[in-house]
Amino acid sequence: MVLRVNIDQIEPATRDWILKVQIVEIACPRESVDKKCTFQNLILEDEQECQIKAVMYADEIEQYADMLKLLYTYLISTARVKLSPTSYGKPIHKFYWILDKETVIEQIKPSDEVEKPLPPPTKLNITSFDRIPHLMVDSAAEIDILAIVLHCGPQKNADRSHHRCREITLCDNQ
Repeated sequence: MVLRVNIDQIEPATRDWILKVQIVEIACPRESVDKKCTFQNLILEDEQECQIKAVMYADEIEQYADMLKLLYTYLISTARVKLSPTSYGKPIHKFYWILDKETVIEQIKPSDEVEKPLPPPTKLNITSFDRIPHLMVDSAAEIDILAIVLHCGPQKNADRSHHRCREITLCDNQ
């Protein structure tokens, strides 16, 4: 029997589960530091607005490129569940998922009468630009900045360590 669960109920040992999620963030595909693989990160959110990071690798990025869209709702099952590494910062969840060829992903259409799509996410802590310096004192503060990109400069090397950066001009509602 397949269990209908939420993100917080899924662990590496959990079997036969299915979950309704919405994609709330899709990063651009990137190469690993050692240049051995290409990967893409996504942030998924369930009905309780619990979030988890999902990762796709080279073949799956192409396989799911036309199907996975920002703010669309999906039923997902059989993703591989792994413990999140903490060596690179604070993860958004204890686990992360790997979406591969074994993962079953079914899009919920807006016209579906049985499974309704999830509403747009409300889990935002929006801050205006003038409040950012005050929040920098608390390094644990998490904020969301809603802005419009007015100009996006070309990528360039930031220093000798080959870190890439670009200048971006943003505008908030003020």
